[in-house]
Amino acid sequence: MSTPASPLQIGPHTVRPPVVLAPMAGITNAPFRTLCREFAEGEAFAGGEAKDGASGGKGLFVSEMITTRALVERNEKTMQLIRFDATEKPRSIQLYGVDPATVGKAVRMIAEEDLADHIDLNFGCPVPKVTRKGGGSALPYKRNLLRSILREAVSGAGDLPVTMKMRKGIDDDHITYLDAGRIAVEEGVTAIALHGRTAAQHYGGTADWEAIARLKEHVPEIPVLGNGDIWSAQDALRMVRETGCDGVVVGRGCLGRPWLFADLVAAFEGREQDIMRPVLREVADVMVRHATLLGEWIGDESRGVIDFRKHVAWYLKGFAVGSEMRKRLAVTSSLEELRAGLDELDLDQPWPVGADGPRGRTSGNNRVVLPDGWLKDPYDCAGIGEDAELDTSGG
Repeated sequence: MSTPASPLQIGPHTVRPPVVLAPMAGITNAPFRTLCREFAEGEAFAGGEAKDGASGGKGLFVSEMITTRALVERNEKTMQLIRFDATEKPRSIQLYGVDPATVGKAVRMIAEEDLADHIDLNFGCPVPKVTRKGGGSALPYKRNLLRSILREAVSGAGDLPVTMKMRKGIDDDHITYLDAGRIAVEEGVTAIALHGRTAAQHYGGTADWEAIARLKEHVPEIPVLGNGDIWSAQDALRMVRETGCDGVVVGRGCLGRPWLFADLVAAFEGREQDIMRPVLREVADVMVRHATLLGEWIGDESRGVIDFRKHVAWYLKGFAVGSEMRKRLAVTSSLEELRAGLDELDLDQPWPVGADGPRGRTSGNNRVVLPDGWLKDPYDCAGIGEDAELDTSGG
């Protein structure tokens, strides 16, 4: 049974169906966003041949995390990461920052220089190099700091919509999402995405979809998007039905599977019969296309193929590919070498049973690394300043 869903409204931008690609460090660069968009638009592959780039309009595809300090300083890597394909509309940037003044400068820079059409703020990243600075999923615990950052961002953005992505809290003893949601509404945030895990859980265990439902009830004024454990289009429909959320944010589920966005569009449009089950030959074509796009984006074929290596295991998950061939494909350094290796496989293999399940990182029950004394007072913001800002983008 399909779930009809209203379009998601992010400021002036209508997102139909209400599906968002989650920012992922080192993953959701322009080439990967292009692939996901092409599939969402039904313009990806026909008979193994790539069609022209998608025109945008089905779903929202967010950049990987951009550090506000690095953006303000015009760091070379960061400036490349915010380069959008001409067909990307709307252009969506996710920002990470800890210092309200630096966040404000970065947002005003984006607005004044027309660098993007939508700004998302990261309050969900659980990795130690971010939380030890008080950023990411650690930050909403400091209610006044969160409010200051949101106020600077919204005021600096002008007509650009500002959204935020967060987790339930630091751990089960320090839950923050309901307070954070109310602060967001009060400060003019356009929409909130909630990952139904704490920072301590990282990506382990099961996402708490009930928390998404509670947040939706708590902040009915703005759209709430659900994130966590969406491995298939059916999962997305079920999340909307069970939580009442206004849309879904998909992260690890599309690793090595950018056509998941074609499935999501089909499901939300009531065409579940069109869910894709590609044979290995089709998957291999997408792999080569992905590596090609990376090379074009980087400006060097070899570096593009090397960057693609981390995707190989995700694309081949569940297929009968020997360990030696997997290792060989994971060390290729040219498109010719990648294509030759793939052509040695049994390319008529059907989509594997169970390949729609979990993929990516699954570690959980981690100690959250925080600044000294962070948990003593949920309101005191002393000690937070520009020196807490990371100087590199991409997570």
